[in-house]
Amino acid sequence: MPELVEIVFRSGGKVYSFDPAGLSLGVGDQVIVRTGRGIELGKVVAANHEVPESEIVAPLEKVVRIASSADLAAAERNQKLAGRAAQVCEEKIQEFGLDMRLIRTEVVFDGSKIILSFFSEERVDFRQLVEYLAKKFRTRIEFRQVGVRDEARLIGGYGPCGRKMCCTMFAGDQQPVSIKMAKDQNLPLNPMKISGICGRLMCCLKYEHECYREFKGLAPRKGALVRTGRGEGTVVDYCVPRGSLTIDIGEGRQIEASLDEILPPLQNQGEDGAGGRRREWRRRR
Repeated sequence: MPELVEIVFRSGGKVYSFDPAGLSLGVGDQVIVRTGRGIELGKVVAANHEVPESEIVAPLEKVVRIASSADLAAAERNQKLAGRAAQVCEEKIQEFGLDMRLIRTEVVFDGSKIILSFFSEERVDFRQLVEYLAKKFRTRIEFRQVGVRDEARLIGGYGPCGRKMCCTMFAGDQQPVSIKMAKDQNLPLNPMKISGICGRLMCCLKYEHECYREFKGLAPRKGALVRTGRGEGTVVDYCVPRGSLTIDIGEGRQIEASLDEILPPLQNQGEDGAGGRRREWRRRR
């Protein structure tokens, strides 16, 4: 099977697959690769591994070389140039009265272009700013308008859970998050509770959503009558992270039971004491 490595070009960025070209690469190695933007410096996030031919998306570029000390020095110079460009750009944004907020400044590896990412609610006429920066730094200038999710990902930070934000830890999928995901997970629909730093629904909702869907597809509905080795009762709540149910077995007693502890319903169960049919649960696996 073909061998690949996975590489990112910035923290929280999209992961790209490359042919290691015979090199043995480990996680954290810095390498030089050729992309659509030209020669770039990237970091290995998944070492050499084999994948089926059917999973490869062509064309697959090759790793050019492991980054040398000269390559790393060039990257450091680019980083300093990016800092100076950001400072000048901020000053000119104020001077020209532009309604935009600079988020990130990047110099491509060969120094042929400076890329400036910014956020703005509206379209911005920054032609005068581009002309000034191009003359100042004698290179090509490219502005990219990003949304609030991209802004949070580029800046980074910590979420309400105390961990680094998902968008910076789990690279690049950027799939939409819907309010239905919060409903399926029985979360309070309070924007303050389910929104991230970016002000949008938290990314972790989509990461956990499939787990909740799968559990609810296997578990009895709330209010269903179930049997366990410790007694018979009614399902009153779920604890999806533990894969368990809370069951009311009467007389103010509740037990926690996993799905594997739920027994099949008796075939001859009749009506309950209230005269209604028992709501029996039958395993849907």
